[in-house]
Amino acid sequence: MSAEEDLYESVYAVPLSCESCVNSVSKALGTVEGIKTFNVDLQKQQVSVEASVAPSAIIQAIQTTGRDAIIRGAGNLNSAAVCILESFAEEDSANPVRGLARIVSVGPSKVLIDLSLNGLPKGTYFPTFRASGNIWKGALTTGDSILDLDPIAVDRPANGSFSGQYFIKAPASIADLVGRSMAISTAKGQVFDGSLVGVIARSAGVWENDKKVCSCTGKTVWQERADAVNKGITA
Repeated sequence: MSAEEDLYESVYAVPLSCESCVNSVSKALGTVEGIKTFNVDLQKQQVSVEASVAPSAIIQAIQTTGRDAIIRGAGNLNSAAVCILESFAEEDSANPVRGLARIVSVGPSKVLIDLSLNGLPKGTYFPTFRASGNIWKGALTTGDSILDLDPIAVDRPANGSFSGQYFIKAPASIADLVGRSMAISTAKGQVFDGSLVGVIARSAGVWENDKKVCSCTGKTVWQERADAVNKGITA
């Protein structure tokens, strides 16, 4: 996925202490196919990227330098969304998060979807956008599928289970998706009480989010990042 029409801008918080850090991150990003331009800002502790590759791929490239990265915004105003995918199975209640979908608009009716799944049995899974955001009974109360997405292979060993990731295009708009839900099922055309599901929420566009401390929790963005990693969101 490298077409000029699929380019979008994204911004990441990255801990940088010196010019050597800047050079290290720049070298890592320079190896990623699909990145058109990037800027590593030492003063702002920030990296901005124009690319047609998944945000998770950009984060993973930065992580190869020994630093973490937090996405702070993607796309234009009102053109990005996020969905945290959870298991509603009773045995997963202590650690329900099993995936994350980042969605960025690159046209009136076209989005890019960066989907990461982890902590699952090996197999092929079937993502769908659902008509409703009602997850009272998990995926069972989300209504019909409004869009079936390409299946995703979960086949990479990860701490005794398996993970999977892909980056695809889909014919949809952010405005139509926000407030609905996304489900991940083990069977095409069906959802079950054990299917992963999450509500799709609007997320910050590029340059819209410059907070350093959350006003709700009082935690810094890096403390929140540590919480997210502990819940299974690593990219």
